[in-house]
Amino acid sequence: MNRRTFLVAASIAGGGFLVGCTSSSRQQLRSGALPLRDGQIALNGWVKVSPDGSVTALIGKSEMGQGVQTALMMLVAEELDCGWPAMRFETSGVDPLYGNVAGLAEGVPFRPDDDGAAARSMRWVMTTVMRQMGFMMTGGSSSVKDLWLPMREAAAVTRATLVEAVAHSWSVPPAQVSVSEGVFSGPGGKTMKLGDAVRLLGANPKPASEFTLKSPAQFTLIGKPIPRNDASAKTEGSAIFGIDVKRPGMLYAAVRMSPVLGGQVQSFDAVKAKALPGVAGVVRFEGANGGSGGVAVVADRYWRAFKALDAVDVHFADGPMAGVSSSAIAEQFAKTLDSEEGFSYWKIGDANAVLAASPRKIEAEYRAPFLAHATMEPMNCTVEYRGDSATVWAPTQTPGFARRAAAKALDLPEEKVEVHVTYLGGGFGRRLESDFVGQAAAVAKSFPGKPVQSLWSREEDMRHDFYRPACVSRFAAALDEQGRIAAWRNVSAGQAIVPGYLPRNAGMPGMGPDKTASEGAFDQAYEFPAVRVGHVTAPLPVPVGFWRSVGHSHQAFFKEGFVDECAHAAGADPLRYRLALLANHPRHRAVIELAAAKAGWGAPLADASDGAKKARGIALHESFGSIVAEVAEVSLSADGRIRVHRVVCAIDCGLVVNPNIVAQQIESSVVFGITSALYGRIDIEGGRVKQGNFHEYALLRLNEVRVHGVPREHVPERMPADRVPHRRQQRRTRGRGRARRAAGGAGARQRPVRAHRQAPAQPAAGAA
Repeated sequence: MNRRTFLVAASIAGGGFLVGCTSSSRQQLRSGALPLRDGQIALNGWVKVSPDGSVTALIGKSEMGQGVQTALMMLVAEELDCGWPAMRFETSGVDPLYGNVAGLAEGVPFRPDDDGAAARSMRWVMTTVMRQMGFMMTGGSSSVKDLWLPMREAAAVTRATLVEAVAHSWSVPPAQVSVSEGVFSGPGGKTMKLGDAVRLLGANPKPASEFTLKSPAQFTLIGKPIPRNDASAKTEGSAIFGIDVKRPGMLYAAVRMSPVLGGQVQSFDAVKAKALPGVAGVVRFEGANGGSGGVAVVADRYWRAFKALDAVDVHFADGPMAGVSSSAIAEQFAKTLDSEEGFSYWKIGDANAVLAASPRKIEAEYRAPFLAHATMEPMNCTVEYRGDSATVWAPTQTPGFARRAAAKALDLPEEKVEVHVTYLGGGFGRRLESDFVGQAAAVAKSFPGKPVQSLWSREEDMRHDFYRPACVSRFAAALDEQGRIAAWRNVSAGQAIVPGYLPRNAGMPGMGPDKTASEGAFDQAYEFPAVRVGHVTAPLPVPVGFWRSVGHSHQAFFKEGFVDECAHAAGADPLRYRLALLANHPRHRAVIELAAAKAGWGAPLADASDGAKKARGIALHESFGSIVAEVAEVSLSADGRIRVHRVVCAIDCGLVVNPNIVAQQIESSVVFGITSALYGRIDIEGGRVKQGNFHEYALLRLNEVRVHGVPREHVPERMPADRVPHRRQQRRTRGRGRARRAAGGAGARQRPVRAHRQAPAQPAAGAA
């Protein structure tokens, strides 16, 4: 495999490159000192403590509605024992310290329960490489998993250092000093507030050499429904999204790109547009980072710039997408599957031979369309270019790639570009791309000394996305005399994302095979005697990118749909049929059994209000470390419309940091899942995207949905990613590297949880 070859070569050739990758490499900044003010002290790049008693967490993840700021602040507050009211946050700068390790390292194409030597080696190598490369990224449901140890360790070191300082001032051993809610207590009733303890550290404090991480049994904050830190600002309107950035003397740019994806400007006449009130200029730009070329009108107000676009006479050269249509693409995929079996992601036995000899087999084909991200906040970016440096304000999921794109457009060294990450009005993977940042920088370059905010219209946003890949998937199953699956074959065809994403954003060659193309198909828990799951990668010019759960978003539907086909052919109950496929996966069994119990599986269903008969469906899927089961109650209206009356959802996502956030994520996922299933579709004709706004690309409306919480069940004490600490975590640990290994961190040998099979981590449910 190309990816394996690359990674093994990197580990061998770069021996020095991989040395010293302990957890301490995720504590200190590499690009400079952490900015401090008003007497603040920072022992690492994650936590600052102040003489006023406040604690600031440095957040290197983008907040796009998922509540990550609150969750990460809770990790710091837990280990520092400072009390939640003392917590503050700052968005970090761009530094390799804040690079995502967990999300990127899990890109190796192995099944979650594959614990073989090759899988362990590749995961270790990928983790080590990603830690050194330091790519900042928010995505892949990885933020809390990625920072579970680094931020807790950073807080624990800070706490231990403060305890030592207080103990020294009281002339007592550190073991006799405790801290709770920001108050240190010692013998004889002595107490000291956190702010006073900070003053004891002096200007250049030395971090404590020993620290202890709490065990889950000691948590007092983690697991509690703490209100989100961004709730009030977003409610009363003071939160700053990218679209809200205001700078003195700011100009506004409205853009019009080639109507054919990937097209470029052939010629344009801007005389009439430049004569309009407030217009400062018209700029032609090339397609940046995979985007299309176009023109931008820059004016003192956005509306003036937007209206002046109509006065620009622009002609486009269509490019290679001119003859592409989505309907033809689907047929091309289907034809490909007639003759190709693709790369094999999962193989047991000889499924083809079993199928050929079986007297009873069923087959099915599934198709999924292109989908747009359709974030509520359209693409935007503000750039202030000063000739020798620049500042960028962007709602981005990848600050480092955004800086790289801006620097390239402005012909500046990357260190001369400062990036401020604002709140994101939705990300969903769209803002992993840097096309809108490079474009904004190219426009701003024509107006040195002036901040320029580029803002796309909804139509430009919808028609110049990096779409969820379309996919065609074929299944075949051989059933034995009892209706059980004797062989399972699944081959899908579609575009791969990573081979295009890495070159246009990171300047790296695309490596294969791309796990995201087949994830959700090959990495599931169902057990088959013979199985083959493959994917055929189709090279096409359609721009595709990471959309929400990426491959899982369609492969889960395909896979669960065909399990139902098999259950129906066998005359079996869909729940019991699935349970029989999970003999060695008790966690998955527990989740689907809980969902079924909460939904009243098997009990009669009342008719819908119009008299239509209701039916239930059940599904189980694992992605990004979480196991989810859903039961949906649906009906068909007289005109054939599918109506979803209720969805009950159960999830095992490991130890829950904030149950409110988990519930919000699950409920919103149900809503967006129904949206994409019932309405989502992007059609391309002649390289042009037909849908332009929400009247053509509908979202689920408020009158179509009601969400209700279901009482939460027991939350097991389990580490994220189904890992538990070794016993030595309970002892005092010397050195951060040993602390990571003790807590089951990257590079440590870890064992699956076996003690908590009886209950999923966090049941939650929504009804739509």
